[in-house]
Order: sequence, then structure tokens, then C-alpha cells
Amino acid sequence: MGMFKPQVHRPHLVGIIFLPNKSCIPSRSWPSFSVRPWPQPQKKYRKNIRVGYVPSNIKAVAVAEAEAEAEASGTEISTSVKATAGVTMKSPNLLGGSLLLELVSAELDPQTGSQKKPINANAYQVLPKDGPEGGPKDGPKDAIFESKFVIPGDFGEIGAVLVENEHSSEVYLQHIILDGLPNGPIRFHCGSWIEPKTDNSRKRLFFTNKLYLPSQTPEGLRNLREKELHSLRGNDEGEHMTSNRIYDYDVYNDLGDPNKPKLARPVLGGSKQYPYPRRCGTGHLQYKTDPHSKTRSKSFYVPRDENFSEVKEKSFRGKTIECGWHAAIAHLNSPTKSEFRHFSDIFKLYYEGINLSSPVNRGFWQRVWNLLLNVKEDFLKFKPPALFLKDKFSWLWDEEFSRQTLAGVNPCSIKLVTEWPLKSTLDPDVYGPPESAITTELVEREIRAFMTIDEALEQKKLFIIDYHDLLLPYVSKVRQIEGTTLYGSRALFFLTPDGTLKPLAIELTRPPIEGKPQWKQVFTPTSESTGRWLWRFAKVHFLAHDSGYHQLVSHWLRTHCVTEPYIIATNRQLSVMHPIYRLLHPHFRYTMHINAHARESLINAEGIIESSFSPGKYSVELSSVAYDQQWRFDREALPADLINRGIAVEDADAPHGLKLLIEDYPFANDGLILWDALKQWVADYVNYYYKDASMVESDPELQAWWTEIRTKGHEDKKDEPWWPNLQTPDDLIGIITTITWMVSGHHSAVNFGQYDFAGYFPNRPTIARTNMPCEEPTEEGWQRFLDNPNSELLACFPSKLQATRIMATLDLLSEHSSDEEYLGKDRKLTWDEEPVIKEAFNRFSAKLEELGRTIDDRNKDNSLKNRNGAGVVPYELLRGVPYSISI
Repeated sequence: MGMFKPQVHRPHLVGIIFLPNKSCIPSRSWPSFSVRPWPQPQKKYRKNIRVGYVPSNIKAVAVAEAEAEAEASGTEISTSVKATAGVTMKSPNLLGGSLLLELVSAELDPQTGSQKKPINANAYQVLPKDGPEGGPKDGPKDAIFESKFVIPGDFGEIGAVLVENEHSSEVYLQHIILDGLPNGPIRFHCGSWIEPKTDNSRKRLFFTNKLYLPSQTPEGLRNLREKELHSLRGNDEGEHMTSNRIYDYDVYNDLGDPNKPKLARPVLGGSKQYPYPRRCGTGHLQYKTDPHSKTRSKSFYVPRDENFSEVKEKSFRGKTIECGWHAAIAHLNSPTKSEFRHFSDIFKLYYEGINLSSPVNRGFWQRVWNLLLNVKEDFLKFKPPALFLKDKFSWLWDEEFSRQTLAGVNPCSIKLVTEWPLKSTLDPDVYGPPESAITTELVEREIRAFMTIDEALEQKKLFIIDYHDLLLPYVSKVRQIEGTTLYGSRALFFLTPDGTLKPLAIELTRPPIEGKPQWKQVFTPTSESTGRWLWRFAKVHFLAHDSGYHQLVSHWLRTHCVTEPYIIATNRQLSVMHPIYRLLHPHFRYTMHINAHARESLINAEGIIESSFSPGKYSVELSSVAYDQQWRFDREALPADLINRGIAVEDADAPHGLKLLIEDYPFANDGLILWDALKQWVADYVNYYYKDASMVESDPELQAWWTEIRTKGHEDKKDEPWWPNLQTPDDLIGIITTITWMVSGHHSAVNFGQYDFAGYFPNRPTIARTNMPCEEPTEEGWQRFLDNPNSELLACFPSKLQATRIMATLDLLSEHSSDEEYLGKDRKLTWDEEPVIKEAFNRFSAKLEELGRTIDDRNKDNSLKNRNGAGVVPYELLRGVPYSISI
């Protein structure tokens, strides 16, 4: 009796596994099925003619040899099955190329103990799809390919299909459907580009939907499962090709160029001085002058299945070009160091666009842009950010400065003051006296209307954002770079009775430098004119530091950078048949590709970050220091993060099991609802497959996955004692929830509000270019500040080129693509295979819909002043959260 069930496995030495529910294929899946003999007598099949072109279409018919073999074998029952493949083609199929399909059994031959012989047939194009799905006239075309199989009754369970591309160019295989089976069709979710057949190419293998833990894998699939994982790990065969699917590790050794001293950068990762997560290896050659560094290329290798889809690539490329034009025109129209002369010039970027009136740039460029303006009238304008539209003067208000520490784009740096007085841990012989200049007397002067400092400490009312010890060692180095400066900085806040934060002080410190002693000064809000302007300057410097920390640590390091090792280990150690692979897969969509783009133009030597942020060429190096000093996996879970920062305490009677010390904390309030929903979904999923601790401990793929993340992906921290153990289902639930939270909720919170808050750069400047006016001023410099503080502040702000370049970049990074996939949506059909999992996913989706309604209600609540009020941007960053770090 033949059994045909959708499985998930990989064939022979040459197969390559593909997840059946590839994230970019929104399609239906069907349950496993059995084929039982029909009661009628054996059917005699007529021989069919070989597939060929038909005047109206090209139709695939049964392969005669397959049917003849079925008849000759004496098999009692055979089944005729039609295969339909959805394919996207880069070029028309003028030569009638086909796809060779081979069905693979999941069972071993009982007589030989080896793999059963696959059943093959060629699939030919029937008709290209018409309408929108067919794609643009000059772009990829969707088409349907068909073939027929005659499956003998003793073939056993269908495990997979092998595919060989017999076209001259690669094709994108969307799905394959097998029709004609007694219990319904099988659908293979493919979603992958397949390279043309060559002497060295491998057949591609796509599996049915059934998932197996390693111990549950059918005998016929065990060897194939392991061999496929081995092939994905690579074998150091040199530079990787764009068609490869190789996942290996390397350090960040390709950000600079050691042959050019100005572009030389240290290798990040692999040393005690610069510990760092690992990235995907490219196989690039080493520099002869520095064998520790790898050569750069115009585009970095990304495993083929990690690339953007055609829709995503087109959207990203178009937005990149538009943003690039903004930056390029700003560069042509302004000298590198040109600054804004009036605040009205900043407003004009949104109302009038980049000014092209300079005589230097008339002529050719004017004619070019006149043509462009005929196509897009506002092409030279920046769209007004949300903050600018709400209140273009809000950057001046202290209330907004404080509010954004809880509801802005970097809401995860603020923490409770637990020690007083404040004191540095750096070596005083190198950096000067460690005591903070923020004294008890100063603080009590600011909060005397509310309470004493002892009462504030006891009642947990004092909070701080402290970059002092992280930045101070780099102040001397950064000040050697022209056009920027740096301080060690910290800002102190008081929680008022109405639930808002009141800024108390900003401290800026310069270490001993060039024979001068340490300089430090505290700035406070004041109504006195000179003090008020110095406070504004202090905020600009602190916000520049906060912007750098946000971009380099809260955003890049904690999401993009640390996630890449998770993706590599998942593909190297977890078979696509593994339930945890399927659970994680949508959370890793596009991340490796966007990270490669970051290495190309964002974090590279003299890239966007280095040229526009205060630390300059030390920017990414600083993220290595933060990784060394601050990053711990066990504190990346949202509840653990809030507890570690002193923002929350455990309370079994409170919502989410936590009591927030700042009750109106939009990031935490919304984030904890999302965290709980994610954790429950992960728990339902994990507990379905792992009934007890022994199943977790005995899963070799799962244990290898977690070991590799710690010892290879985060090798520089492999011996830290805080890594969670992986022994029970609860351990696994905690690990998976932490990973999925960071790539979804946390990333959304620190990414998608960037243009809303920092696209209007006076609110969040990325660089402060001049020292504080009161730092050892000359008589002339101090007088210049007194006479025209506006001009001095504009000179401190980013230059025109820096500002417009960052605005264009943040606009790009804050965009959702048209094929974005959101938590609780777009994935429902993925879980149809298991009713229990499907129901759990539906509950997850419902909770996220409820979160959206809760966010609406909270944003309308007048008592919540950190998310509601005149000129206040409502907090919506945790509504509509993508699965993955896709931008």
C-alpha cells in the first residue's frame, strides 16, 4: 500500500534544502495524506506523446517512459499526478526551456536499504500569467509550468521534489502543486531563484510541509538531512558567488582599506581589544599589506536565499536613488563645511527644497533638475517629519527633550539612579578626578519644590542617561578630527508627580588633554539669557551623543549586528525540517542583505555614519566597546532590560508581572503587551513539539545551534557565565522570545521613528561641530557667542551636507517596503499543517489586533502626557511591527 504524505527533507549528496513555507510566498498548504488502492481494476495507461509546443500554449503531458516503467513493473496500483509550478522568469522562454522535476520518496528501498529511485518528468511552460501578477513589460514574468507523473503504488511517502533549471538564465520558483492524489493536493513552498543547469550545478531540493525533530526523521531522510546541513556550511572554497547558499563566519575585517592610511580601520572581532559579533563570510581575498583585513567589493556576498525579493530590491533601489539625489545636489550646491546661516534655511528644506540658485551650479544641473521637476514637482523637497508638522519649535522645549527619552526613537537608555553621588569608574590618573560635578546642592535647588534628594533617591524619582565613561576615553582622539568634537556626558532627570520627567542637569567633561587639566561643567535649565543659551548648547552636545549611541548601539549593535550570527547558526545547524527553523525563519527575512548594504555604505570607512556623527572614524569602534562592556544576551529580553535599568521591579500582582517606576512609559507599556503576546505564541509552539526537558536535551540540532551561537557567532563572549542554559522547554521559550523580540519589537521601536524625530535635525543633531562656548573661550570667541548665539548654534549644528545626507538616509531607513511582512499577519497559511499551531497563531494575531486598539486608546488619553497633548507626536512605533530587521 503506497503512502503519500507531505514531508520536509533533502536528497542525496547534491540536494539543497528549502523551507516549504518560504516567507515571500503567500500560499496555501495542505495536510499530509495517504493513498489507498482504489476498488476498481488496474487501469491501463495509454502512451502519451513527448511534451512539445501547442499553437495556443505549451502544455506538459505525461512522460511516456515513466508510464511504461510503471506498467512493466507489475505494480498493482499506480497514480497519475499533475505537477504545476509557478515560476518567475527574468527573460522570455523563447527556446522552450523546461524544469526537470524529480519526486523523491522518504522511504528506503526495503531490499537494498538505499534511497529509492526518484520519479522524473520535464515540466514545460503552459502560459505566462496576465495582469498585474505578470509583472512589468521589461521586468520578470510570472508563468505556469506543468508535467505529469505516474507514481507506482510501492513508492512510499513523497518526501521532496528535486528541480533542475534547463533555461539559460536563473528562474524564481514560487511553488509546486501536485494534483490528482486521493486525499488532496500537496503544495511545495519554494520561493527561491534556481541557477541554470551547468556541469557543476546541483539540483535544488524542496520539501513538503511536515516537520520532524531529528529523532523523528524517517529513515529515508536521515542521511539527506545531515548532508544538506553540511553543504550549507561551505568548505572554504574561496570567494563566494552570488548563486551560492553558503553560511560561514568571519570578523568585521572589511570596513576599511589598509592600503590607504586614511581609510585603515581596526578589525572588529577576534581580539580582546575589539570584541564583536561575527558576520557572514564572503570569501574575499586578504590584503597583502594586512593579512587580517579582507578586500572590499561594490556589493558584498549574501547567501542567495537571503537576498531582497524583486519587489523589495526595486523599492529599496528607487528610494536609495531619490535619497542619493538629495545628498548629491546638496553636495554640489554647498561646500563641505557650509553651514545654515538662518533657521529659516532649515525650514526651506521642507517647503521649497534644496536651493539650486548658486551661480556655480547653474547650467547643466539646473537643466537636469528642471526636467526632473516636470516629472516630480517636489523632488528636491524633503517631506516634513512628524515632529516638524506637529510643532517645529518643540526642539526648544525641555518637556519634549525629556519626553523623548521615554517615547522617542531611543527610549532604552534611561535608567534609575542607584548610587549617589555620581562617580566615574575610569582611571583618575588618565582621565582626571572621577567625582561628578552634579552635586547634592545643585539637585536640591532644582527639586526643592517637590522633595529633598534623599527622598528622591528613596522614592526612586531620579533617572539618568549616562554616556560619560563610554565616551570620555575617545574625547582626545575625536578632537583630532577636523569638524567635530566630543565630551563625556550625562543627563539627570526627575520624575514629577504628573508622570513626566523634568531635566535637572547636563554634565559635559573633557579629560586632561594637551597639557591642560580636566574640564567639566554642569548646565541647568534657567531663565537667565546666557545660561539659557548655554543650556541649549549643552542639549545639542548631549543629543549628538545620544544620536550616536542610538544609531551605533541601540540600533545597529543590538539588532542588526548581534542577529546575523543567529541567522548563520540557524541555517548551519537547524534543518528546514526542524520546527524551530520554521518558527525563526520569518524573523530573519532580508536581515543579512540589509546588513551587507550597511557594510557597503553606512558603517564603512568614511561612510555615512563616520562622516555625519560626532565620533567620526571611531564610530563603529565605539560599538565594539559597548558590546564588550554592556551587551549581555540575558538582558536583551524586555522585562530583563527594564529590571536591569531599574525602570521596573518584579510584582506578581502587576500587569505582565512587572511594576513600572515610570508608569507613563510608552515604549515599555506597549512593548510589554507585545512581549507577552510573543512569549505566549512561542510557548504554545515550543510546548507542542517539546513535551519535556529530555526532548530538548536530546535534540542534537537544537543543542548544536545554541552552542554555535555562543561559541562561534559570539565567540568573543563564549566564556561569559550569563549565557542561558538550554535544558528545558522553558529555557528554549525564553531564548526564542528574546531573539524574536529584538528583531521585531525592539527594532521597530528604534528604527521606524528615525525620520519622524531626527529628520528635523535640530531636534536630534547627529554631530556637534564646535566646543561649548564656555570651554576655555578666547575673549573674541566669547564675545561672538554673546553677540549672536543663533549663529554660533547653527555653526555647532551639522553642516548642510551632513544634515541633508542624514535626512535622506533616515528617510530611507524609516520606510516600510511594499512587501513587508507584519507580526500576526501574512503568515496564517504557514501554520495550516497543524491545527493546534494554527489556533495558537490565530490567538497571537488577535492579541496584536488588540494591542493596536490599546495604542489608539492610550494615545487619546489626556492623562498620559508622554503620548498625548498639543504638538505631541503620538507613540505608534509598536503598532504594525514587522517580523524581521528588513531595513
